[in-house]
Amino acid sequence: MTDTSFQPFDTHLDQERALALLKEAVAGADDGELFLERRRSEVLVFDDGRVKTASYDASEGFGLRAVRGEVAGYAHSTEISESAIKRAVETARLAVGAGGGTLADKPSGTNTKLYTDADPIAGHSFPVKVETLREIDAFARDLDPRVVQVSATIAASLQEVAILRPEGMLVSDTRPMTRVNVSVIVEDNGRRESGTAGGGGRVLLDGLLDPRDWQDKAREALRIALVNLDAVPAPAGVMDIVLGPGWPGILLHEAVGHGLEGDFNRKGSSAFAGLMGQQVAAKGVTVLDDGTIPDRRGSITVDDEGTPSGKNVLIEDGKLLGYMQDRQNARLMGVAPTGNGRRESYAHIPMPRMTNTYMLGGDADPSDIVADLKDGIWAVGFGGGQVDITNGKFVFSCTEAYRVKDGKVGAPVKGATLIGDGATALQQIRALGNDMALDPGMGNCGKQGQWVPVGVGQPTVMIGGLTVGGAQA
Repeated sequence: MTDTSFQPFDTHLDQERALALLKEAVAGADDGELFLERRRSEVLVFDDGRVKTASYDASEGFGLRAVRGEVAGYAHSTEISESAIKRAVETARLAVGAGGGTLADKPSGTNTKLYTDADPIAGHSFPVKVETLREIDAFARDLDPRVVQVSATIAASLQEVAILRPEGMLVSDTRPMTRVNVSVIVEDNGRRESGTAGGGGRVLLDGLLDPRDWQDKAREALRIALVNLDAVPAPAGVMDIVLGPGWPGILLHEAVGHGLEGDFNRKGSSAFAGLMGQQVAAKGVTVLDDGTIPDRRGSITVDDEGTPSGKNVLIEDGKLLGYMQDRQNARLMGVAPTGNGRRESYAHIPMPRMTNTYMLGGDADPSDIVADLKDGIWAVGFGGGQVDITNGKFVFSCTEAYRVKDGKVGAPVKGATLIGDGATALQQIRALGNDMALDPGMGNCGKQGQWVPVGVGQPTVMIGGLTVGGAQA
């Protein structure tokens, strides 16, 4: 572990020589950059009364990119040295060929700081973290005699990046990330059910290790587990659905958000391709992707190409206004980058990715929305899901849901899956609550094998005519 900040041009490279090599790589290209990264992460898992995992990982490296038209040449290495960059130049230039490109304008600069640059790993000692996990375990077990297993996780990481652009512009960002999760398993009369709660963000561990915070998480995990202990098999059929606020926005993220990323639309493979300016959602529906919210899991001061993050309106009052763009797709589509060029690490090429994607609230009282549900499901929590970007079809599993008839909330249901497509679901939104909330900070998004942290959010939403997959017809 090191307390010194990542300064690759002080410790590994001469900046002028690196710039000269980068210029050689992008000569005749449209764009490119040298992306340097150092990442450290620590994960502690306390499971069933013992430390199950205690890991510390550290990595560093660079990625060099040259872009010409729709083609990008990319090379990366764990060795940050002039000789390694020289080898990378040879590979990256394969995409440039005879050249002929015009180098794109550099990103605008920013002095914005959306989160601390302190190291969240070093802030608390290893023994303190282990003892906190023991306290979480004991506390959760004391909450209810039906608790038979507890798992608690403390995770912290620090990503430091430096982006050198061909014009000589150097952009840096230091990105902390922390999370605390609690899972419990309860048993009653031979039946076992589980519940999980957690969250975090681009903050230090101080607040998350406060007993008031993790005790709330433990109580919430137990509540969900006990709800599921009383759950009955979910019904099946086409019915109206009410989604709760906050984390259920993961359905919006998957079923709609990916379809609004620039690369899918430029290639015509998104269900939203060619619909700019058209009514794609019910009136009153406004969807944003906002990487500028302080301390949020999906926020980034600058994206991984050096573009400042933005607050981008994607859908306004039901009309499609914009897509999320990186530099390459923005240039090819004749629009401005939106600060959504993201990559998992130096070993990955950037692409358009979401940050914090959410739907604005309306003016309806959430309790009135549930009361208006004649025969359907009130879905409060979600697990995993699958989405086909080309048509927006999705399948999502509910982790907490209730049967509602004539506006009265009945028994919790188990095994409910929601089936539909994003474009149709947007058109069938019938009510928006005044309780818009962001998720507690636990989302990861996968795309083409790359994973990045994201945030989601929404108000209570009623959607008409979704298919519910369940055990009862």
